[in-house]
Parts: sequence; C-alpha cells; structure tokens
Amino acid sequence: MTTESVESSVVLTEVAAGKVKTLLEQEGRDDLNLRIAVQPGGCAGLRYQLFFDDRNLEGDTRLDISGVGVVVDRMSVPYLGGAVIDFVDTIEKQGFTIDNPNATGSCACGDSFS
Repeated sequence: MTTESVESSVVLTEVAAGKVKTLLEQEGRDDLNLRIAVQPGGCAGLRYQLFFDDRNLEGDTRLDISGVGVVVDRMSVPYLGGAVIDFVDTIEKQGFTIDNPNATGSCACGDSFS
C-alpha cells in the first residue's frame, strides 16, 4: 500500500469527512476506511462506489484526510485524481457527491460517467 498526498489524488471536504465519521460512530467501528472505487457500469460506462472496508489490498493508495482513512485501489487512481467528494443535505438531495475533473461526460440520471 502506498501513501500519497491529497493533492495528487482524492479530496474529501470537511463536511464529507464529518459525515463519514458520524456513520462510523453509528456503526461502532473505528477500524474501517472509506474505499472509493470506479467500476464498469451505468449508461455512461463507469460508476463510482463508496463503501466502508477493513481490507488493505496490494496496490491500494491510502490517504488520511481530516482523520478519515480513504483507500483507492490502483485501477481507480487514474480516474479519481483531483476528484472532490462532498456531502449534501438539502430538500432536493441527500448523499455524497463527486466532482471529478477527469469525467468527460455523465448520463442523464447522474449515476455514471465516462
């Protein structure tokens, strides 16, 4: 596992980091990292996955962002460089959002990107 600076990989906003910490506290777990992955799927070709994971896989990049362990697998790193993960909680939408400068397009429903 390698450790990179935040500037060369993913950015997690303070709001998103706070939400991750809250979710981990609710689960009663402090041994999990937030894993961010890009997988084939969706109408635009690629789909984000965010989930808690206790694994450390060969080639993972691990970041410590505002006290949150963030892990990205080696295949996803090129797709996520500079991506900003935030958490929104409005009347229209609630959940994590990803603003990715590497995405050249997305589907109409916003579920996937290319």
